[in-house]
Amino acid sequence: MALAPVVVCLSRTGEETARRIADILDCGIHGLARRTENADVKFDNAADHLQSLFVAGTPIIGVCATGILVRVLSPFLASKSTEPPVLAVAEDGSAVIPLLGGHRGANRIARHLAENLGCHAAVTTAGDVTLGVALDEPPPGWRLANPEHAGAAMADLLAGAGARIEGENVFGLEARPDGRISLVATEQAEPADKGKLVYHPVQFVLGVGCSRGCEAEELAALADSVLTRSGIAPGSIACVASLDLKADEPAVFELADSLDVPLSLFSAAELEAESHRLANPSEVVFREVGCHGVAEAAALAVSGDAGRLVVEKTRTKNATCALARSRTPIVSIPGRRRGSLAIVGLGPGKAEWRTPEAIRMIARADEVVGYDSYIDLLGPLAAGCTRTGFSLGQERERCRYALEQAGAGRQVVLVSSGDAGIYAMASLVYEMLDRATEGNGLSDAAGRVEVVCAPGVSAMQAAAARTGALLGHDFCAISLSDLLTPRDVILRRIRAAAEGDFVIAFYNPSSRQRRGLVGTAKDILLDFRPANTPVVLARSLGRPGERLAYATLAELDVGGTDMLTTVLVGSSRSRSFQVGGRTRVYTPRGYETRGEACSP
Repeated sequence: MALAPVVVCLSRTGEETARRIADILDCGIHGLARRTENADVKFDNAADHLQSLFVAGTPIIGVCATGILVRVLSPFLASKSTEPPVLAVAEDGSAVIPLLGGHRGANRIARHLAENLGCHAAVTTAGDVTLGVALDEPPPGWRLANPEHAGAAMADLLAGAGARIEGENVFGLEARPDGRISLVATEQAEPADKGKLVYHPVQFVLGVGCSRGCEAEELAALADSVLTRSGIAPGSIACVASLDLKADEPAVFELADSLDVPLSLFSAAELEAESHRLANPSEVVFREVGCHGVAEAAALAVSGDAGRLVVEKTRTKNATCALARSRTPIVSIPGRRRGSLAIVGLGPGKAEWRTPEAIRMIARADEVVGYDSYIDLLGPLAAGCTRTGFSLGQERERCRYALEQAGAGRQVVLVSSGDAGIYAMASLVYEMLDRATEGNGLSDAAGRVEVVCAPGVSAMQAAAARTGALLGHDFCAISLSDLLTPRDVILRRIRAAAEGDFVIAFYNPSSRQRRGLVGTAKDILLDFRPANTPVVLARSLGRPGERLAYATLAELDVGGTDMLTTVLVGSSRSRSFQVGGRTRVYTPRGYETRGEACSP
């Protein structure tokens, strides 16, 4: 899913230009809070915000000096094939400079802005300057089969090789019969190499259906045979289309993934509306799923009223496939996507502790769901998508809502602090899906969504890193909340961890109604390890009000903890010492005592 660009404004003097750009591109303005007044989204730290947008793949139009963007983003440059467009615009709108992603839209955006702002686009990409085109960026509705050869081909054209045009002139270049570079436009499979760029019109649709549990290899082989028989190149396929009941069939979504195209889904009623156009309507299929055909109907539903079947329904034992052709290249795909739920760990709170994967998932979401305070931690990162907050105690409602929204075809992110799989929402989501047949209120559509979980920095990792390396040897985590776990089970686990001499991270140590277990845990541990065992109390790490405290096990104040505190208790071998004027605690692994060098 391509992300909408964001205009980033860093000063009041640039706000007028920023608003003009936002109106031209129909996008939002993100402004530095202390220096702008009318931005749609405010942020406090320009470097953090720009880096988060860039890592998420968001196109950036910075109304600021080019040097700011260069200095802030340079540590994150990796590959020009994946980096989003980045442009700098002078505060007075007098110049537009594409800095990154020239062939990924930056040059096109620059020219469009310059035309509307009445200024100059400082495009420096050689092909764009000399020929006015980027061979690796064909017009919408076209796909380049061999982008890896575009750079060499462009270099040869600039050196005077000339272009030989076969089929439609996609770029409108001057054709030379003696040209050494071939630009071929065809819907058929065509060999390509460094001297021959092949462009496919994206105007075919693979409609598919299959029995429950169909092997992915069977459907893939059937689709390949249909394309081979028709002579249509995989690059001409706009999408794979099917019945929404097939959203969770690996054979179906793996076929779309292998072709690198979207999966478009339709209800039985939507497919039944195509029944008058089917070449092979089936009463058997109607009785099973509520429409007279899946493969043919789905292909026609995407190809439009003027679309036609190129290959009628072809079947194997467990799969069906049909191919339809649209009258024109398909730019916008009807139907709905397969819904997805990404369960994302935000870390303890500090923006720099979020993973790039988490940032990308949030930026691409239609909706962010979570505890209100956790959503607030996102700040402007979640701007542009729906934000749905829940209170503490509404964990089941939160997860059910997120699953149902994903079941409706939305891309949903469910956020947790720390790591989503550690005392957070991931386990509840999977439990609800696992027990969906037990009447827990989940719809069938919610049970078919794609669910992924992105790791985050856990509270115990952050606390250990802030204070040394207390988790340097074997450790465990125990929640002291007896709301969901019986008290006797918690005590048994504490004794086992104490006897095993594990470093222990205690989560949820106490609340207003629950304070006794911290003292009980302290007493149990003192039976197994020294009174001077180091203890770390970490509260609100990475957030305003962060607090770190050190103690020994004997000195641990059981009244100094709450639900925002993580307590780390060392093992009998953990040590505390002073270095550089600071207290540091760690748990040795034994390298020094064995006389071995510590490997990285």
